[in-house]
Amino acid sequence: MLRAVGVARLRNGTTRFGLHPLGAVAPFATSGACPLKQMPPRPKPPPEEEIQESFLRGSGPGGQKINKTSSAVQLKHVPTGIVVKSQATRSRDQNRKIARELLAARLDDMQNGDQSRSAIMAEIKKKKAASASKKTRRKYRKIEDEKAGSMTEDQAS
Repeated sequence: MLRAVGVARLRNGTTRFGLHPLGAVAPFATSGACPLKQMPPRPKPPPEEEIQESFLRGSGPGGQKINKTSSAVQLKHVPTGIVVKSQATRSRDQNRKIARELLAARLDDMQNGDQSRSAIMAEIKKKKAASASKKTRRKYRKIEDEKAGSMTEDQAS
């Protein structure tokens, strides 16, 4: 029995030299990724001097523990007056990080408008939903056409 080294075996029994089939790169891709719309970088939080930080007691579900601890974080951006609150986790440090990310995203929306990261992500999500809807409509239209075609064949015979 011959044993080939560096050969990928395909399902139909044939072989090909080169990369493993699952590790192959598309021929049109130059950087190894599909050419999609360039996403802007994540917005950076504002400098610490522009932020007022306060810790609040949590509220909502979680029982007595969440009501007793001051793990919720409220950030205020002094120049614009934007206020952000986060109590997503029980950890104060994680809530601080989340609140800073939210504040940076809000400032990015305010400054860049339609070019902000969240606006571009919403646009991509909207296009994906429209594409899925179009695919579903096409599928049902094809089924209806096949039914109509079979009915005319039945009437002809």
